[in-house]
Amino acid sequence: MLPARHRLTSSADFRTTVRRGRRSGGSLLVTHLLTGDPGTPHGAPLRVGFVVSRAVGPAVTRNLVKRRLRHLVRERLSALPGSGILVVRALPAAAGASYATLGAELDRCLRRLQVPAGASR
Repeated sequence: MLPARHRLTSSADFRTTVRRGRRSGGSLLVTHLLTGDPGTPHGAPLRVGFVVSRAVGPAVTRNLVKRRLRHLVRERLSALPGSGILVVRALPAAAGASYATLGAELDRCLRRLQVPAGASR
């Protein structure tokens, strides 16, 4: 389980991150990362939210995918930016993916989102 301070619960923050954040997608996941948002208090920890829609499958499958993603992100918190908002959206193919496959896809998406300091976009 993610610590409470790292959980994203505001629908407005989800919406803002999806619209304005950097995006990286694959066949199983789409990730959105928003850093440097003026609405985020200085020194606030990275907050993470998950979107697992009905297209992924029935409730049991959606909850399994969400639990796996939460655990995978928790293991990677130290490697992520110190503050900002990360939204991880599961695609329907995530329902049939193994834990290791989801982890590899998440790593690939997160690597693509990391923009070195001073790099222009």
